[in-house]
Amino acid sequence: MSNEEGLYDNILLAVAEKHRGGVPEFLGTLASFLRRKTDFFTGAKQAEWENLLLGVFKKESELAMSAHQEKVKSREAAQKAKEEKERAAREARQKEIDDNKICDITDEEAAAIIKEEEDKKRQHLLDSASGEPAASNRDDISKPIEKVDDETEKSEVGKLQPNAGNGCNLDKYNWTQTLPEVELKIPFNVSFALRARDLVVNIGRKSLKVGLKGQEPFIDGELCGEVKQEECVWVLQDSKTVMITLEKINKMNWWSRLVTTDPEISTRKINPEPSKLSDLDGETRSMVEKMMFDQRQKEMGLPTSDDRKKQDILEKFKQQHPEMDFSKCKFN
Repeated sequence: MSNEEGLYDNILLAVAEKHRGGVPEFLGTLASFLRRKTDFFTGAKQAEWENLLLGVFKKESELAMSAHQEKVKSREAAQKAKEEKERAAREARQKEIDDNKICDITDEEAAAIIKEEEDKKRQHLLDSASGEPAASNRDDISKPIEKVDDETEKSEVGKLQPNAGNGCNLDKYNWTQTLPEVELKIPFNVSFALRARDLVVNIGRKSLKVGLKGQEPFIDGELCGEVKQEECVWVLQDSKTVMITLEKINKMNWWSRLVTTDPEISTRKINPEPSKLSDLDGETRSMVEKMMFDQRQKEMGLPTSDDRKKQDILEKFKQQHPEMDFSKCKFN
């Protein structure tokens, strides 16, 4: 290889940089120079100058491929040596640990070891936990309705009395509701601080699943009504209690239970706070009050507000037309 091989590199680089078309355009310029300024193409037979060009480019190609292969082999050898050195170091550290000897480790290795040990302890705590929420105070659990004063309410006997929040206090959790939403509170029976990653909380359009990771969920069923998934949220409170807010789709009905496997509460005993109704605008409040009145009337087998309006219209028509016989007229 000539010692002057790179003598014209700077000049050629400066020329090559001016060719936006890359190597093909640069080679075109060189060929044009030879055509215009020399007898390269005309001074010899075509086969001669073609063989000359192929020989030059083939030689440079072989040199380039050889250098490339050497670089690849060098990188592979360096990577293999590095991996072998790291493997030997790991084996040496492990042997020292196994032999109860003191060894120096990096801060990153120490942090990784501490995290691994913490994860093992947390998983052990999760595995040893009951996997269920803490039992509520027995005195607070919603009780079944044993008797009613009104004969029209006989069907309510056996259903649970709603709690103060118009929901239900069960053995493992309690829930409350307004017409727009449901709030669920689940205190877990664990001896350590929970993290969000320890929990499984899946809220579907009409399904709910709650539990600890790696264990059977204690709520896994169909909701009483459909909810807006994008509006539902859950938070971990005091590291042991899960709070879930469910946004109802149908905001005109009271839920009789959280999931279909829960005992039913008496929706006739629900008594929404006046202050909650007063928060609504006039039109919405009138609609809600009418809906609540109609629901109670239907449950008691009595005419709804719409039925009463129809009856009033019929009575006025009777008064205006006493000559007509309405004895066989039925009200639907």
